[in-house]
Amino acid sequence: MRISKDTDGLRIMIVGCGKVGATLIEQLVKEGHDITVIDKSAVKIQEITNLYDVMGIVGNGASYSTQMEAGIEDSDLIIAVTDSDELNLLCCTVAKRVGDCAAIARVRTPDYSKEVGYLREKLGLAMIINPELEAAKEAARILYLPTALEVNSFAHGQAELIKFKIPDGNVLDGVTIASIGKNIGSKALICAVERDGDVYIPSGNTKLYHGDVISVVASRKYVKSFLLSIGVKTKQVKDTMIIGGGKAAYYLAQQLLHMGISVKIIERSQERCEELSVLLPKAIIINGDGTDEELLREEGIQTVQSFVPLTGIDEENIMLTLHARQVSDAKVITKINRIQFKNVINSLDLGSVIYPRYITSEAIIAYVRAKKDSMNSNIETLYHMFDHRVEAIEFRVEKASEVTDIPLMELSLKKNLLISFINRNGTIIIPGGQDCIKAGDTVMIVTTHTGFHGIRDILK
Repeated sequence: MRISKDTDGLRIMIVGCGKVGATLIEQLVKEGHDITVIDKSAVKIQEITNLYDVMGIVGNGASYSTQMEAGIEDSDLIIAVTDSDELNLLCCTVAKRVGDCAAIARVRTPDYSKEVGYLREKLGLAMIINPELEAAKEAARILYLPTALEVNSFAHGQAELIKFKIPDGNVLDGVTIASIGKNIGSKALICAVERDGDVYIPSGNTKLYHGDVISVVASRKYVKSFLLSIGVKTKQVKDTMIIGGGKAAYYLAQQLLHMGISVKIIERSQERCEELSVLLPKAIIINGDGTDEELLREEGIQTVQSFVPLTGIDEENIMLTLHARQVSDAKVITKINRIQFKNVINSLDLGSVIYPRYITSEAIIAYVRAKKDSMNSNIETLYHMFDHRVEAIEFRVEKASEVTDIPLMELSLKKNLLISFINRNGTIIIPGGQDCIKAGDTVMIVTTHTGFHGIRDILK
């Protein structure tokens, strides 16, 4: 891996300046990488180069001569996120033939998704990422645990980070975190608290109040019993209504049916309805306009237990969510593709909000950070929480270092940082002061610091 001379970052080529491309550029520039961007649209390249200190090239990212002009021979990584799966795969294939770089492709079509392992191996790709599938997985996790606003999984699904709002009159209202550990047990850890727009990494003395939004980490099998112990309902929903029949709707329906949740999809296009009824024989597919109040009432919006608008238009998704919250008690999940007007979106009570472009960019950034610093530890998983103000990072500890085999209470840790769990051979340990990190563990930290690359970054 070559490091660029004028920075300690990587040389990264990004093909495609759409929503995901722009999010990636913003984040990777912040992290100090040397970025070159390729897009067919001169207008998009102009916009991006005006906003960020990156090199922009107008052209076809899959063309050998364009890649040569962009400096593929000296690049460490190419990320292809155009609208076309085939073009993304071709960009990566050309780059792998010419340069000695890693390659990441965005691939969204269900046909290819079944073949991800094969494609990755045969084309030599570091990663294939599918935003719609990842968004659907996140939505399915939330519908399995509908009290949660967000559910993120770590340690290959063995541990979960759940975010929820403390209800009025709940047992957590007015108590300190230390006393929760004593009364409820130490199998779960509260690792972030949002109150009045500020986010804190709590200590044992932190007092919780109703209305606080908290993130709690626990092993997957213990999450439900923790929520029950604090009097929070945890039953998965029985049925769901999905508006829009695109790729994300297909992926979500497939997962929910597998979980035993019945699914109804309302889709405008007659042709797509016919396709879906073949692909999803157990789902009910309705051909109609999902923004029609009368149709929604007829199809049972008032009694359905969950409602997920997945149209391609953010404004429609938001209006449908607000409507569902007025007329029903359904658990609602809102998918938002653009991220302008974030403060306005946050001020609306939309329940759980999913941003596919963030899910995509986080997986890629985790890979980039791990590639940059792969000496003693690798990043397995990375999530941004509370509008990018907090990072939850899972590190794989490859070998002994200055953080291993020392009781945590004796480590000189940075402030605003919490070691949330240690995963040792598939067992999730919520650590106390006497516990040690060992080589071979994966360790999750939650922190308001950004840009951690390795486990040693936790030390002062």
